[in-house]
Amino acid sequence: MKKTKIEKLETILWDRWLLLKIYCEDGTVGIGEGGVHGWQRPTKTMIETMEPYLIGKDPSLIEHHYQWLYRSSHFMGSVVQGALSAIDIALWDIKGKRHGVPIYELLSGKTRDKVRCYMHVGMYNPESKSKKGTTDALVEDAKKAADRGFTAVRFSPYNEDFYLHKSFTEWANESVRNVGAVREALGDSVDICVEIHRQMSPTEGISLGKRLEEFSPFFYEDPMLPDSPNLMAEIQNNCNIPIATGERFTSIFEFQQLLEAKATSYIRPDLCLAAGISGCKKIAGMAEAHHVKVIPHNPLSPISTAACVQLDASIPNFALQEYTGEDKPPKKDLIVNPIKLQDGYLIVPDTPGLGIEINEKSLTLGENPKILDTPIGFDGSVQDR
Repeated sequence: MKKTKIEKLETILWDRWLLLKIYCEDGTVGIGEGGVHGWQRPTKTMIETMEPYLIGKDPSLIEHHYQWLYRSSHFMGSVVQGALSAIDIALWDIKGKRHGVPIYELLSGKTRDKVRCYMHVGMYNPESKSKKGTTDALVEDAKKAADRGFTAVRFSPYNEDFYLHKSFTEWANESVRNVGAVREALGDSVDICVEIHRQMSPTEGISLGKRLEEFSPFFYEDPMLPDSPNLMAEIQNNCNIPIATGERFTSIFEFQQLLEAKATSYIRPDLCLAAGISGCKKIAGMAEAHHVKVIPHNPLSPISTAACVQLDASIPNFALQEYTGEDKPPKKDLIVNPIKLQDGYLIVPDTPGLGIEINEKSLTLGENPKILDTPIGFDGSVQDR
C-alpha cells in the first residue's frame, strides 16, 4: 500500500460534541470525537496545539503518535487525553479505510456480531416524562424501553432535585422504592442498572447498596467519587451487588489502581477520554486478566458509539454498551447511515474504519449555537451532596 501523510486537522463544535476530521494527502478522511463533558473548547484548543506535530506524519503510526504527544505534554488529565482520544479514533478510522476493513479486523477480529445495549430511562433520558421524578413515570419509561427490545435499562433512582431537600433516609427510601418498582414492572427478563452519579459517601453507598441487593441490579454505578480505589473497594466488599465505575478515568494507570484494589466488577472506560480505541483496548486487556468485564461509557455522539462498537466487537470480556438513542435529532442528523439497532442490540457493521460517515450537510451551518461552555449538569449552584 502506498504511504500517505497527514495533511490537516479540522475540529468541529457541533451541538454538545467536539468532533475531529483528519485529512490525508491521498484523500482519506478519518473522524474522531473528544469527550470532555462541557469543556469542549479547551479540548479543541488542545487538538489545535497538537496539530503542528501531526502535519506531514504517517497516519498509520498510531501508537507512536500517542506516546510522543502524551510524553511531550507537561500536563495530564481530561483535556489532554480528550484531545489524544479524538486523534486516536480518527487515525484508526483512517487505517481501517485505507486497508478496506473495519477497525475490529485490525484488532484481532470479531468476538461477536451484535452488541447488547442498555437504554437510559427516567430523568437522564431527554425524552422521558419522568424528568421531574415520579415512580409511575419512571416505570412507564422503563416499560417503553423494554417494549422496544432493550434487555437492560439504566436510571438514577432518585428525583433530580434530591440534594435540595432530602435527608439521606428519605432519599434512600425513595431510591429503594423506585428500584423495586422497576424490578416488579419488568420482571427478571430485563436487567436494571442503578446510577448514583457519585452522590454518596462510602458509608452511605454501603447502606443503600445493602438495601438494593434484593432487586439484583446488574450494576451499581459510581456510588461515591471515584478518586479512592481503596474506599470504593470497601463498598464493593460490603455489598452483594456489582460495582461499575471508571467513566472519569483518563489513563491505563488509573484503571490499574482500580483493578488492583479489587474495587469494581465492571469497568466503564470512555473511548473519547481514556486514550481512544488504543487506550481502551489496553484497559480491556488489563480487566480481562482480573476477570472483570467492560461496559464502555458513551453519552456522546454517534461517532463515540461507532468507536465503542469496534472495541466491543474485538474484546472477549465485553458486557454491555451504553446507548442513548440515535434515531432522533440532533444525533440522527449527524451520520449518513447510523449503526443499525435491532431489538436492543447494535449490529456490528462490516464497512471500513468506524463503519460510519458524517452527513456533511449537517455541518454546513457552521458552529452550532447550542455548544455548551460549562459542564453538563453544573450551573454553579450549591449542592450539598
